[in-house]
Amino acid sequence: MKKKLSIIIPVYREAAFISGTIHSILDLKICVPFEIIVSDGESTRSTLSLLKKDKTISCRHPVKLIPSPLGRGSQLNAGAKAALGELFFFLHADTRMDQKGMDLMIAAWQDHVDPLFCGAFDLHINSEKKVFRMIEKIASLRSRFTKIPYGDQGIFMSRQLFEKINGFPDIPIMEDVGIMSKVKSVSITPIFLSHTITTSARRWKDQGILYTTVKNWVLISLYLLGIPPNVLTKHY
Repeated sequence: MKKKLSIIIPVYREAAFISGTIHSILDLKICVPFEIIVSDGESTRSTLSLLKKDKTISCRHPVKLIPSPLGRGSQLNAGAKAALGELFFFLHADTRMDQKGMDLMIAAWQDHVDPLFCGAFDLHINSEKKVFRMIEKIASLRSRFTKIPYGDQGIFMSRQLFEKINGFPDIPIMEDVGIMSKVKSVSITPIFLSHTITTSARRWKDQGILYTTVKNWVLISLYLLGIPPNVLTKHY
C-alpha cells in the first residue's frame, strides 16, 4: 500500500484564497493517496463555514475541517494531530504549487532512506515586479545558508521527524523558524528542492515592499536572539 500524504493548511479569514488553493491542489495528478486538512484559528470559523458550503470542492475530494486555537503553530499542530499521512506538507492558504513541484516532493520523500526527513522549496512571489526577483534570490540563499526555510517555502516533513521533535512550538509567530530550529537540534539537515513554490505578494502590497522585507528580517533576528514571540507579535 502506498504511503499517504497529508496537506495541512492553516487559515485565518482566508475566504478569498482558500477555495482557489484547494482547487489548485485537486488539479494536480498526485501519485499517492492524500488528504487535505484545513485548520481554522478564527473564533467564528468563517473560512470553515465557506468550505462547508462549497460543493465544488466536496464533490471532488473530501476536506477535513479542523477548528483550532488562534496561532499558526497551534493550528499546524492541530492539523497534524488529525492527519493520517506519513508525510506532512504544510501549505499557506495563499501559496500554490505546480505539478513538477508535487512530483519532486513525492520523489524526494520516496527516495529518502532516513525516515527523519524534511525539506522545502525555493520561493517565488506572484508579481511581475523585478524587485521581487531579488527578494526571492536572497530568500533562497538565506535558507540554504541557515538551513531554515520559512513557511511560505512549503515546508514538508515526515511524521516520524515531526513526532520526534514534538511538532511546532506553540507560539503566535515564527513557528516556521521555531520548528526548523528543533530540526537542527536533532542534527537533521533539510533538503531544498531546486524548484519554486508560488506565494501571494499581498503582504508586500499591503504594507509596502521595503517595510515588509525589513520588518521580517528584524523580527527573525530578534526571535533568534531570544526575544519572546508574544512580544514580537505586537509588531507583526
